[in-house]
Amino acid sequence: MEVLRRYGKSPFGVVVVHGGPGAGGEMEPVARELSLNYGVLEPLQTAGTVEGQVGELRRIIEEDAATPVTLVGWSWGAWLCYLTTARYPSRVKKLILVSSGPFEEGYAKEIMEVRLRRLPTGDRRRVETIMHKLQGKEKDEGSFKEFGALMEKADSYNLLPKTDEGKIEFSLKIYESVWREASDLRSSGELLERGRNITCPVVAIHGDYDPHPASGVKEPLSRILRDFRFILLDHCGHTPWKEVEAKEKFYRELRAELG
Repeated sequence: MEVLRRYGKSPFGVVVVHGGPGAGGEMEPVARELSLNYGVLEPLQTAGTVEGQVGELRRIIEEDAATPVTLVGWSWGAWLCYLTTARYPSRVKKLILVSSGPFEEGYAKEIMEVRLRRLPTGDRRRVETIMHKLQGKEKDEGSFKEFGALMEKADSYNLLPKTDEGKIEFSLKIYESVWREASDLRSSGELLERGRNITCPVVAIHGDYDPHPASGVKEPLSRILRDFRFILLDHCGHTPWKEVEAKEKFYRELRAELG
């Protein structure tokens, strides 16, 4: 199984980390865009535990990247980069969190309700059917992919036309095992608390239309991090580089942070 993609030229000082968990390859468009100016690594996480994925990311940083690196994590990848930076602070010079999930449980309660309200009746019923299926023994990769496509529809403000984004390797097994553990970290408060070990600057970039509430990232991290800034993108959902109105501003802000 492919575990690492390289873009641009050495030194590889930028590492982009996909979401999911279990959706390797999602950050390929971002990696290709940034490779016009930087050497970029795109790891594809394969471990089935949070600590296993932290270990995978650490090895790639130490063995393949020019340290200290700038980590750019999207969605679940934002949490993974946060946890890795907290564990190995000397390896990271800047942490950029894109469309992160909220860091405290209370902010997460209405995410699915918001998504369902945004979908037309037919799609909403389909989501409910798939969610029931994924909770039982009939779950399969196809249902997981369909669920992801419906969530992208609900999560987006104004999607660009579909383009060839490369191969995304979905793994329901990784998603279930890692997300269960990650969710427990958040509900216990440990996820947020680990950020006290982070010493580098941290920047969060978030869309105003993202159903993952911006306040659930901005407010907790403002309390826990020493050097934190928050950037809110207008007319932007969960995937900024796919948004008509927000794509250019997203890349402009991202490049400004990369320097």
